[in-house]
Amino acid sequence: MGESERCQLGTVGALSLSVVSSVSIVICNKALISTLGFTFATTLTSWHLLVTFCSLHVALWMRLFEHKPFDPRAVMGFGILNGISIGLLNLSLGFNSVGFYQMTKLAIIPCTVLLETLFFRKMFSRSIQFALTILLLGVGIATVTDLQLNVLGSVLSLLAVITTCIAQIMTNTIQKRFKVSSTQLLYQSCPYQALTLFITGPFLDALLTNQNVFAFKYTPQVLVFIVLSCLISVSVNFSTFLVIGKTSPVTYQVLGHLKTCLVLAFGYVLLHDPFSWRNIFGILIALVGMILYSYFCSVENQQKATEASSQIPQVKESESDPLLSVESGTGLVADNVAPKAPVWSSDKDLRA
Repeated sequence: MGESERCQLGTVGALSLSVVSSVSIVICNKALISTLGFTFATTLTSWHLLVTFCSLHVALWMRLFEHKPFDPRAVMGFGILNGISIGLLNLSLGFNSVGFYQMTKLAIIPCTVLLETLFFRKMFSRSIQFALTILLLGVGIATVTDLQLNVLGSVLSLLAVITTCIAQIMTNTIQKRFKVSSTQLLYQSCPYQALTLFITGPFLDALLTNQNVFAFKYTPQVLVFIVLSCLISVSVNFSTFLVIGKTSPVTYQVLGHLKTCLVLAFGYVLLHDPFSWRNIFGILIALVGMILYSYFCSVENQQKATEASSQIPQVKESESDPLLSVESGTGLVADNVAPKAPVWSSDKDLRA
């Protein structure tokens, strides 16, 4: 098996792991938050990151990967920014309607495209832009319901979109700039993310739920689901860094909307969530957009590879990645914030 085939297989594996683990944690967290009443999403995320760091520390002790320190200021800034973006998304989820929160998530792709175009001079063809438009239209039809605007919620959503885009772009650029793997970056940034959320989590959760996480009654069933959620989060966090490192932030967001469609479908099949023809129609349109995105990017990457091989025997880094494309770089915290009862709807994504 050649190098390109191995890289292709690795990317497919990373994408599959990201989808399976993200959908699994959404279902787990829905049961934990909606059914068992554990509505402390931000605090739960800090536990996810703490367990992820401990798991990676054990893997390092077993020499499953090599520790590669690099610029500590970059690591600290990246970790804190990731933590802040998660907190802002949770606040946006609490202070906005379901529809406006879904619009916030849809805004991440065009914002990422804009930032990469302005600051990294990346070019997105009309075909790619058309495919992304179809995708966003489909997800919007399937998920966006009401649009109730308020000043505070709008500001929080704007800040959440900006910080999330920057954090995901940094995930990709840091891995390539410092030549570190996704595992090495996740291991070094996890403590800062966990600490940021561990300190702010109880206050944010109290603000959103009017409950104290430390006063909650932890039954054996609740503890089992918390442990299961934390274990799944290790895979979610690892696959997030891996996918962004091997592809691009835009591709990761496209994959995220695929997960949203799968969550809607699984929710209908397994949890008997309400489902309408509008959901089905929107999901079908979104799938068409994803297929077009992957196809157009594959064609463009093949053209660039052909042009590069005819001039210089060197593969040029792709500027836009399909769901099954590979970049020359090595391969966050996932898109899973569970709805709280009664304020958060079960249709909202759960952030690991």
